[in-house]
Amino acid sequence: MINETEIILDKTDLHILRLMQDNARISNADLARELGMAPSGVLERVKKLEQKGVILQSTIRINPDALQQKMLAFIFMKAADGPGCNDTAKQLAKIPEVQEVHHIAGDDCYLVKVRTYDSSTLMHLMRNSFGKIPNLLSTRTTIVLETVKEQQQLVIPEK
Repeated sequence: MINETEIILDKTDLHILRLMQDNARISNADLARELGMAPSGVLERVKKLEQKGVILQSTIRINPDALQQKMLAFIFMKAADGPGCNDTAKQLAKIPEVQEVHHIAGDDCYLVKVRTYDSSTLMHLMRNSFGKIPNLLSTRTTIVLETVKEQQQLVIPEK
């Protein structure tokens, strides 16, 4: 991971990040046009942002309903491995239906976001994938009834 004290972003970097976050498929030529810069200069800046670990990847969002993945659940998990041990987290992260794994403070060790087709595939996931992780002690599942807002975009400051 990157050390935030090492990264200095100027106004142009932040503008690039805003444009790319809004449209990951924006062309270098369109970026250059929006910024009033030469395409070669923009390309160099984007590469530097990638090298510094600021831009982690460019991606698209797919509507889960289009793939019939209508079940969204958050699962609180307790594990036997102590703080600082990532064995369980690594095993959870390998499961395709797991979208996020977070170490959390409190009674539980992890908060895991999963997406499946329906309740029976969620149960199958819990029995056949989570059930095979030896350090998992317990789970508490919260099923989402409706999503009002879901995004990965960050607030990018104006400088």
